[in-house]
Amino acid sequence: MKNTACDILILGGGPVGLACAAWTLQKHPEARLTLLDRNSRNDQDLGSADTRGIALSHGSKLLLDTIGAWPTDSAPIHQVHVSQAGRFGRALMTREELKQDALGHIVRYRDIHLALRNALRTLQQNSQNFSWEHIDAAGVAPTIEANCIVHAEGGLFKTQDWVESGRDYGQAALVGLVEVETATAHMAWERFTSEGPLALLPSHYGSNILNLVWCGFPDSTKKRLALKDAEFLSALESEFGTRIGRFLKIQDRRFYDLGLNYRKQIHQGNAVWIGNAAQTLHPVAGQGLNLGLRDAYLLSEKLSGVFARSAQGASAQAIEHALSEYAQSRQVDRKATIGLTDMMARVFTSHLIPVVLARGLALTALQWLPPVKTALARQMMFGRR
Repeated sequence: MKNTACDILILGGGPVGLACAAWTLQKHPEARLTLLDRNSRNDQDLGSADTRGIALSHGSKLLLDTIGAWPTDSAPIHQVHVSQAGRFGRALMTREELKQDALGHIVRYRDIHLALRNALRTLQQNSQNFSWEHIDAAGVAPTIEANCIVHAEGGLFKTQDWVESGRDYGQAALVGLVEVETATAHMAWERFTSEGPLALLPSHYGSNILNLVWCGFPDSTKKRLALKDAEFLSALESEFGTRIGRFLKIQDRRFYDLGLNYRKQIHQGNAVWIGNAAQTLHPVAGQGLNLGLRDAYLLSEKLSGVFARSAQGASAQAIEHALSEYAQSRQVDRKATIGLTDMMARVFTSHLIPVVLARGLALTALQWLPPVKTALARQMMFGRR
């Protein structure tokens, strides 16, 4: 078994761990950094892996552009239409209102993963002290001693080996790709049904091929997963309506449990937790990976700063102080993003008449109060510092 030592050890080779390594090396190429990755050294396995469409904010795009990690295939969102099924209240957000190129982007998870791996390989060429270690086929990891440990192995809700705070929403998501009759290019739809949010999002396959995220009770979602294609499309059209014409084809249906896990303390001694290792969110507002990328970027600033100050390396006290400052700096953004996502996941599935009326009024107010709409959109696009 290989034994190594480093200043910074990042546990997890998913998008957040890769991004943290890349931004740290970009800022401090001499960093003695090791990335421990459970994925294969070869990209071939990832090329046919997770094809989910993931929502990335425009702020995340700007961050990923700094390391050349923006995927080639992506679908920009120019408008977002939000409504309730069978109830009053709707809101429309447009890129023109916010004076931005796009409100967000939909990218396949595997494409984000591969783009970040390629970006890190480019940075690796000028980073002689960087080591990219892979866990072997038998699941045996090398022994690595580190002055600072970054936990970036998150996993999905109900597959994580930690539960500190949060809630089980009693919901699951069915995701897939659906072909529709008359979609508007670059339009995203979020429709709140009696069981949860139903989202139709752009894809890079063309304006009539949309990413589907249909949230509902786990039993209902499992039944939908098992339906024949024609039955599924009929049920989907009945739930969503005919705003975009008929639903013609469905493919690549998958099932995911939904819930909230979050750590109250993301820093302890020389260790820190980021991304899904720090918080796992409901997909209702598409904020999970965006929050994780902001975690990674801001942590890289702290790590590169503290380890670049001395050729002999940072003291344990300096490392702990830097991580404490990082954790403090993330409180506002984490609290706002977790709180907003949790509120939307719960409020928009309530059947209480006062809540139903209140959310209809809230959507109507959102439409007619531009400052409120702008503040909400900017939180989702850029987070809060």
